[in-house]
Amino acid sequence: MSATTDTAAPVAAPRPRGGIIQSFNDSLVVAKRNIIRMTRIPEMIIFGIIQPVMFVVLFSYVFGGSISVGGSLSPAAYREFLMAGIFAQTVTFATAGAGAGIADDMHKGLIDRFRSLPMARGAVLTGRTLADLVQTALTLVVLAGVALLVGWRTHENAAKVVAGFALLLLLGYAFSWIGALIGLSVRTPEAATSGGLIWLFPLTFISNAFVPSENMPTFLRHIAEWNPFSATVQAARELFGNLPPGYPTPDAWPMQNPVLASILWSVLIIVVFRTLAVRKYRSATA
Repeated sequence: MSATTDTAAPVAAPRPRGGIIQSFNDSLVVAKRNIIRMTRIPEMIIFGIIQPVMFVVLFSYVFGGSISVGGSLSPAAYREFLMAGIFAQTVTFATAGAGAGIADDMHKGLIDRFRSLPMARGAVLTGRTLADLVQTALTLVVLAGVALLVGWRTHENAAKVVAGFALLLLLGYAFSWIGALIGLSVRTPEAATSGGLIWLFPLTFISNAFVPSENMPTFLRHIAEWNPFSATVQAARELFGNLPPGYPTPDAWPMQNPVLASILWSVLIIVVFRTLAVRKYRSATA
């Protein structure tokens, strides 16, 4: 009597589907999943809104009248000068949340479940960054309403104002890829949050966001004027019509051509850090 041995054939993991259209569709599915998750945890959105609102109120009423903008100490002039900086700071600080979210998914093993599906590998990260972009846009809408309440006004047509907010969101989306790379490179969400904020503070404060760059020491002024964050802030001010009369424009090329510089910086950051993040994702899930 002979014994029969059944040998189970190994099951191959599903191969990811290719193509730009399929990758786009997969990214939208992942983005929808993350947006639904945000709505089920409303405190994520609420806390994300409270902090920039506090910045608007504190900077407007604490520093308004103390900082000269274009030779004027008017609190109203400073509020209009300030808001583009607050908007830009808000979209870039979302980077920490993006990194923490991806690190949390990695920690909980969710990425391994995505890996078992026949989907484009980069769709997981693209979908996450798109969902973060939606949350950032919502925060900007609320923040703009608060800014109007404290006296901020725009002085250009609607098309330019919309273009200003579009540049801000493009910068936020670019920085979310930096957050994605950080989230994939650390072991815990807490480390991703710390790693996502520690470099943002010098980036945002060594800039023209809160004070005119000409008031800085020479070496810091050059850094501020070539800072991609400063380019977007300057572009938003121009498009909102928030540069006060007589405000001196620095000689640095990004400050002379802020809209173009903002687009170039954001596209460069997306290309570089998306490539690095997708490569890191593939090696982490190999």
